[in-house]
Amino acid sequence: MKIIVLGAAGKAGKLIVEEALNRGLEVTAVVREGSSYANNRAQIVRKDAKKLTAADIAGANVIINATAAWAEFGEHVAICKHIVSLIRGSSVRFLVVGGASSLYTDDTYLTQLWDSPNFPTEWKPMANGQRAELAYLRDTKDVLWTFISPAADFDADGAHTGGYKIGGEVMALNSEGKSRISYADYAIAMIDEAISGTHINARINVCEL
Repeated sequence: MKIIVLGAAGKAGKLIVEEALNRGLEVTAVVREGSSYANNRAQIVRKDAKKLTAADIAGANVIINATAAWAEFGEHVAICKHIVSLIRGSSVRFLVVGGASSLYTDDTYLTQLWDSPNFPTEWKPMANGQRAELAYLRDTKDVLWTFISPAADFDADGAHTGGYKIGGEVMALNSEGKSRISYADYAIAMIDEAISGTHINARINVCEL
């Protein structure tokens, strides 16, 4: 299986690349031009994700978008639309490291995490972009996509426990009633989905056990 990871130099992207490589998958890591990212087990493409061509993604089974744009509202949708244009109507699957802001807080489906008075203002530009990206994918019928939201507390330095639980539109909670997952365990969930293709044309969310 060949996987392409966009944003491979980011915190989440690096762990997703390593998780895929450790499972024996063929990985192409896409990073920005001029990036110092190095990985002697992966093929590296130094190119803006919006400039990728059909030749750049030839032979890929799955493309994972792990890019993050904290202050650029339109960047998430722009990258998404470009990748969709390259894979539309094909068997290539598109997996997205999505945000948690659009998850519902309970099964009444009345309140999203975004609506919380404690939602950090500085996160809103990126959250807005990811919400728009999800809305775009939901309106796209000829692409095999999966939008994987992390838990509300997405812990970059958390432990690699090897376990996680899956929710749908409602935010999953751990055994302590909290929404939390480490980047390392999120990477496991992402590669599990890349291999299995269990949740096609759906948004899921992942949380620690």
